[in-house]
Amino acid sequence: MQRSFARRDLLAAAAALGGAALLAPLAPAATAAPRPTAPTRPTGFALPDGFRPEGIAIGAEPYAYLGSIARGDVFRASLVTGRGKVVVQGLGPEHPVIGLKTDGRGRLFLSGGVSGEIRVADLRTGKVTKTFTVGTDVTMVNDVILTPGAAWFTDSFEPQLYRLPLGRHGEPGDRVETLPLTGDWVQGPALTANGITTTPDGRALLVVNSSANGGGLMWVDPRTGVARAVDLGPARLPNGDGLLRLGRTLYVVQNRQNAIDVLRLDSAGRKGTALTRITDPAFRVPTTAAVHGDRIYLPNARFDVTPTPETDYDVVSVPRVRP
Repeated sequence: MQRSFARRDLLAAAAALGGAALLAPLAPAATAAPRPTAPTRPTGFALPDGFRPEGIAIGAEPYAYLGSIARGDVFRASLVTGRGKVVVQGLGPEHPVIGLKTDGRGRLFLSGGVSGEIRVADLRTGKVTKTFTVGTDVTMVNDVILTPGAAWFTDSFEPQLYRLPLGRHGEPGDRVETLPLTGDWVQGPALTANGITTTPDGRALLVVNSSANGGGLMWVDPRTGVARAVDLGPARLPNGDGLLRLGRTLYVVQNRQNAIDVLRLDSAGRKGTALTRITDPAFRVPTTAAVHGDRIYLPNARFDVTPTPETDYDVVSVPRVRP
């Protein structure tokens, strides 16, 4: 009924204007100029078959860097296109890359796993410029975090951290210092320390401990190595792997649970409250996390399958949490 009234009113208006108006050509309807749309970025991308990723780092430019357990290669992928290539050639299976971080000055800091190596690579040349061997024959250099004065590395099989001093412009020093862990630190019979980051106030370190209290976080004094258990309430992190802190929001990747537990920390990093758990059907044992824009990117390490040269691997992403 309403459409009939509208048509009748339109005809009456046209008649009032005279017959010439009825015969005049209709002007084209005005249309708004189309708005340019930003290209849609892929929410995930494939890695080379058999690559066996574990760590991920993202710098200021939209590139992700992935380390290979299989050969020690570093693969760089564009977050815009998903395409990439190997930018640092590895030295083979005995020299893996587990964790890695970029300093934004063209350097990558690499954790060498069971090789006991800490390496620094130059992204401009693709060459490893420094190599340090730390620990003992049971050492596993797992993850790394950069602070203004040092690169810190975890050891999964020995109760200690490694500190590589950095100069005024981020240049690495010539020796690595070992910091024994004491206090509340509990060293388990298997992999214990894993991911590492800083507290919100920047005064201490946070380290995943898979053995203490069913799996949790340790607050570590970087001067003394004294560790104190972080109060997480009922939350437990038995499969805690990589840590990503954004302000006071901490993302803890729980690898074999195919989940990210998101915690809210106090400023000192002594207490954490569970906010939410992120799961996704695309998770296939993710290990570590890095952020770019409003998304969190994670490599699927697929620790639940026997790796072969044909095993497929990829990187997936999820929206970041806004507390």
